[in-house]
Amino acid sequence: MKAKGQETHSNVSEISGATQAQVWQRRELAQAEQDWLAQEVPVALVYNGISHVVMMATPNDLNAFALGFSLSEGIIEKPEEIYGMDIVPGCNGIEVQIELSSRRFMALKEQRRAMAGRTGCGVCGVEQLDQIGKPLTPLPFSQTFDLAQLDAGLAQLRDYQPIGNLTGCTHAAAWMSPQGELQGGCEDVGRHVALDKLLGWRSQQAWQQGAVLVSSRASYEMVQKSAMCGVEILFAVSAATQLAVEVAQRCNLTLVGFSKPGRATVYSHPQRLR
Repeated sequence: MKAKGQETHSNVSEISGATQAQVWQRRELAQAEQDWLAQEVPVALVYNGISHVVMMATPNDLNAFALGFSLSEGIIEKPEEIYGMDIVPGCNGIEVQIELSSRRFMALKEQRRAMAGRTGCGVCGVEQLDQIGKPLTPLPFSQTFDLAQLDAGLAQLRDYQPIGNLTGCTHAAAWMSPQGELQGGCEDVGRHVALDKLLGWRSQQAWQQGAVLVSSRASYEMVQKSAMCGVEILFAVSAATQLAVEVAQRCNLTLVGFSKPGRATVYSHPQRLR
C-alpha cells in the first residue's frame, strides 16, 4: 500500500516496482537519456500446491493482491480462510503460494475448469457464456456519500501512485472516507490488480464507511469485484461500460463515472449520494 509520492534519484537505477532504462525523445534522437519504466511480471496464484491463475502485475503488495483476488473472486468469504501465504520469486515470474482451508479448497477445485487459462481480461478461458457473471447478493443501502467531498479525494489520488508518478504507467485504487479523505490506496499496471490489492488491504482494516475510487474506467469486472467485497459505492475517473452499469443496477451498487473536479456521472442507484 502506498502513502506519498516517491522521489526520483539520478543515481538509483531501480526502485520497488520500477526500473530505469535508456530512451530517445523525439526532440533529440541523437542523445539518449534515462527514464523510468513500471515493472510488469507474471504472478501465479497457487492454492494448496495447484496453480490457479497467472496475472501480469507490478510486483508490489502481492500479499494484498492474493487476498483481494481470493475475496473478489469468491474463492474465500473471509480472510481467516487463508491459513498461510508465501511469496516465492522464480526465473520466469513470482509465485504466491496460498494455503486454503480444506472446505474452500474443495470448492475451488470444483470451479477450476471455468477458470482454466484465465488472464487479466477477465473472460479468457471461460468455456460458456453463462459462466462469465458471478451470482451477486444484492447490496444493502447502508452507505451515503456527499458529492461535495469527491474533489478532495480526487486531489489525493496521485499521492498513492509513486510508480505512476515516475512512469505514467499505473492505475490506482483507493478507499475514500465519507469526508473525502483517502485512507489507503494501491497501484498496479493492471486496473483489476490495483483494485484487488486495495480490497485485500481493506479486508485487514476497519474501513467500512466510504467508497472505492479508481483511476480507470469501470468495466463489469470492477463492479463485480467491488460488490463481492461488500463495496456499495464505486467512483471511476473514466467511463463505465454498458455491462458494468447493468451489473451495478442488479446488485444495488452505486456506480459513478467521469469523476473529475466539479463533475460526476451517476449510472445507478443515486439515492446513496447527496
